[in-house]
Amino acid sequence: MTPPLASVGIIGTGSYTPPRVLTNFDLEKMVETSDEWIRTRTGIEERHIADPGVATSDLALPAAQAALASAGLQPSDIGLIVVATVTPDTVFPCTASLLQQSLKAPGAAAFDLVVGCTGFVFALAAAGAMVATGAYRHALVVGAETLSKITDWEDRSTCVLFGDAAGAVVLGRVPEGRGILSYCLGNDGEGAEALTIPAGGSRLPASAETVANRQHYLKMAGSEVFKFAVRAMVDSSEEAVRAAGLTMADIDFVIPHQANLRIVDAAAKRFNLPFERFARNGGRYGNTSSATIPLALDEAVREGRIAVGDNLLLTSFGAGLSWGSMVLRW
Repeated sequence: MTPPLASVGIIGTGSYTPPRVLTNFDLEKMVETSDEWIRTRTGIEERHIADPGVATSDLALPAAQAALASAGLQPSDIGLIVVATVTPDTVFPCTASLLQQSLKAPGAAAFDLVVGCTGFVFALAAAGAMVATGAYRHALVVGAETLSKITDWEDRSTCVLFGDAAGAVVLGRVPEGRGILSYCLGNDGEGAEALTIPAGGSRLPASAETVANRQHYLKMAGSEVFKFAVRAMVDSSEEAVRAAGLTMADIDFVIPHQANLRIVDAAAKRFNLPFERFARNGGRYGNTSSATIPLALDEAVREGRIAVGDNLLLTSFGAGLSWGSMVLRW
């Protein structure tokens, strides 16, 4: 007889942003744009940028340490580390392995998960399932990015959007009826080319030509992604909420991917929920990909916006094109 799965939830949160801030006014000096144009179309006012020589694992470490402190645990208590990122320190070893070493979590299994902006929700689902089976007692899940390293700072349509950050959570067993209640994950590969880095993989290996053609920078078909984003977030959220046995009116707080505040506002209208129930910090950080949700979650926890027993909805979209929504009871 298969034993029942344990209830698994978030028992600690943490985040970190590099100290350097790049404002819209700074960008006005770099490309043909304006503070008004950026704020009107994206809601972004500033973003944090890692210094040269600072890698993704360098941001992940303080976020992970803060999450462990929040959970009251030591690195040795962690059996599994999952890092969601599209900007790994190196192709291999994985960034999670480098984090395991710097965190000094001896023997912890570690792997990266690459699903773009949806990566953190995918990583939560994967790590949560492993903890639920009893394979691990505690897992550390991190969303960390140095998107400034893959941003074309000459492309005004994309360079205004992105920033660097890391967010982390610790997963552990929680009382029955709490923690992860449901999730909805999916992909539509037909839209894969709408959000991509063309070169650097086995399809188009790095060469003098790919570097000269700036093919190692992020490319995005903005209008296609926008239309997909709202539909994917709403549809996957509704499915996850139904699977949890709830209605949208039961959701106390929504933490959406902070790609663009216009997208967040459009989703809020479709959900028919007041804006006060939505985390909205993208104006200060920009799109930090897999880090947006854990960063916003940690801020909301520290600000006291989330109470025990609250129903939370995490929802995102990203490269792939992918979508992911999860319902948790805090």
